[in-house]
Amino acid sequence: MFSIAALVPSPPMLVPELCGRVPVSGSDPDDPIVVLRAAALDAAAALAAAAERWVVIGVDSHDRIYGSSTRGTFRGFGADVVVGLGPAGEEPGPADSQLPLPVLVAGWLREQAAPRISVRAQLFAADASPVRCAEAGAALRAELDSEPDPYAVLVVADAAATLTVKSPGYLDERAHAVQHDLDAALRTGSRAGLAALEPELCAALLVDGRAAYQVLGGLFTADSADPQVRTLYQGAPYGVGYDVSVWQPSARKGFDE
Repeated sequence: MFSIAALVPSPPMLVPELCGRVPVSGSDPDDPIVVLRAAALDAAAALAAAAERWVVIGVDSHDRIYGSSTRGTFRGFGADVVVGLGPAGEEPGPADSQLPLPVLVAGWLREQAAPRISVRAQLFAADASPVRCAEAGAALRAELDSEPDPYAVLVVADAAATLTVKSPGYLDERAHAVQHDLDAALRTGSRAGLAALEPELCAALLVDGRAAYQVLGGLFTADSADPQVRTLYQGAPYGVGYDVSVWQPSARKGFDE
């Protein structure tokens, strides 16, 4: 049974070792990455509390599926931090230095929040059509609802990377309006708002998570109303739109009940 979903971004700096430091109690609450990391860990903890089986959704150059034996390293981002989609065996396999970032981030969050569980990851092609993404989300929901045990879905996706002159893609004047509408859709769980994201415009604005957002919307297609959303973080401290939130079907017990 599908139980809960969470949305997190994929900046490597979520991993403290990549920032040149390890977690310290009482870290600076004014440090944007500290706040973002805490929100992402809270979202992962919400998944861990609700389900012992996770499916990860992300975006790559083409469709890919990764099983629970997958292991990777953040070596290419500055530190040899090895993570996996499942507990390492007695003879763990080699860590893939080319593992896509959404899988690496999901592996790191899994190890922080639920190190004993195993998950699978499904990445969708960046140019996947909105219809295909919605259908994939609906199909995943049907698959998970057919299972007797609760399942969680972790979506790893980034929004516009063209919001300021210091953004990875520099400033595109169209980005703020698109980001504003996307932020609103993610805060309210608007399935229509997510479905309306335009692939060509999102590609131009470096909204790399567009396909994953639309798969997330598809997860709730069968429900009578938009999902309930608890937003833990929304901002663009480094010129890239980041969202951290927890989603549940509207017909089920709410966050505040």
